[in-house]
Amino acid sequence: MENAQISARPGAAVVFRRRNAFIRSSLQARLVALWIALLASAAATAYLLYGLYTQSTAVQISQAEIAVGRACREIIDRYTVLVRKGEEPGGDLAGLVAGALARWPGIEGGVWSAESGSLAYAFPSYEGSGPKTDLPQAESETIRAVNAESRQLGRSVVTHRVSRTQALLVQACPLPGRSPGLTGWTMTRAHVNDGPAYTRFLAALGFLAVAVVGAAAFLGHFLYGYARRIARLEAALAIPEREGADLAHLDRTGERELDRLVDALNAAGGRLREAREQALAAERFAALGRLSADIAHEIRNPIAAMRLKAENALATGDPERAATALRTILGQIGRVETLVRDLLHLTQPRPLLREPTDLRRLLAECAQLHEDQARTRAIRIRVETDALPAAEHPHLDRTQVQRALDNLLLNALRHAPPGSAVTVSARRVLRDGTARLDLRVSDEGPGIDPAIRPSLFEPFVTGRSDGTGLGLAIVRKIARAHRGEARLLDTGPATAFLLDLPWQPS
Repeated sequence: MENAQISARPGAAVVFRRRNAFIRSSLQARLVALWIALLASAAATAYLLYGLYTQSTAVQISQAEIAVGRACREIIDRYTVLVRKGEEPGGDLAGLVAGALARWPGIEGGVWSAESGSLAYAFPSYEGSGPKTDLPQAESETIRAVNAESRQLGRSVVTHRVSRTQALLVQACPLPGRSPGLTGWTMTRAHVNDGPAYTRFLAALGFLAVAVVGAAAFLGHFLYGYARRIARLEAALAIPEREGADLAHLDRTGERELDRLVDALNAAGGRLREAREQALAAERFAALGRLSADIAHEIRNPIAAMRLKAENALATGDPERAATALRTILGQIGRVETLVRDLLHLTQPRPLLREPTDLRRLLAECAQLHEDQARTRAIRIRVETDALPAAEHPHLDRTQVQRALDNLLLNALRHAPPGSAVTVSARRVLRDGTARLDLRVSDEGPGIDPAIRPSLFEPFVTGRSDGTGLGLAIVRKIARAHRGEARLLDTGPATAFLLDLPWQPS
């Protein structure tokens, strides 16, 4: 029952970690999905904003194109009126163009001759320090090409030249009259990356960027804080696994959802402690009952033998039989003394006195102590310590570990056949990243009866008629006192017992 309770406590932490991993995995999946949705939404919004801005720019260019077309038509109309009146314009072409463009802000234009080039130029809405009368040199080639194309085709021609910040629109239209090769032209600039549309576009993109960055920062902060709180809960729940204690009382995290889980785990820990105390009390009473019955049985047998021998000796009056009876009684008294001594070792709590222990020397002393008994049965004791580190020593209670090894060696020597070997080995191993000490005692005997294997380490369980059944129980008690375990290994034909102890106390 105690084993079941001890294994149940780490199980709670394992369940929490599994649930925790699922929560974090689910939370991460949700956050990734939210990120994807956020990025998709931001991309779609940016695309729509760019589309709207593009449409707005296209509208601006279209409106500018309509304006230069109407302004060019205005020049044609005014020139046509003069031609119909028979007044062929001469030096007043600049005034004609200025009058035609007076009501068209931002539009400049003039009259172009195929032979002489620019005949007139005007920009009545020019916002400079004075009237602008010189032809713009940067656009002169474009103006020349548009007028030449219009003259060649005999109709109005418009051209666009779009740069990063503006679109240049130039339109040329043939002028009627007796002077061949004359065309009127108009020109304006549409500032595509300027004005209210551009400002609104930049503002929308800025707001979108701030929203995305803010959401990313919020999600990162949320995930970091959540992960820290969960890590603290995991660390608190991992303490019982390392120390064999009850579930730790968890502090609240400040997150409402996690605090509900914390409260539930604290309540479950309280119920687990109560159940464990009740189970341990019941186990102690049950063990006490079994122990009392076994002790009574183990003591009654030698007492009955002593009584029988004494009665027979008294009945016969034979001195030889009396001496034999006394020797038998002394043997049974020794058996009772051994039983009482082992019971004291098993039941008396003894604090551990840990210290760095030279295992090579300890195993050699244990082997030497039982060498005479082994020699009488032609059994060799082998000591294997090559797998131990040269300088580092484990922290053990040397006296108690030696007692456990003595019990295992005595058990092996009783079961090993003559001419065989008993092996005592020690090695340092890593299990789950933690240094452990493996102490093994193996023999080549017939093995353990399968019927007693499940309860082999319980008191008074033995396969020998002359055994007390307390040796392995003492071994298990010493192993557990070191926060380790004693167990029987399935190693084929050999019988091997393992003491699995921590190399250093946690």
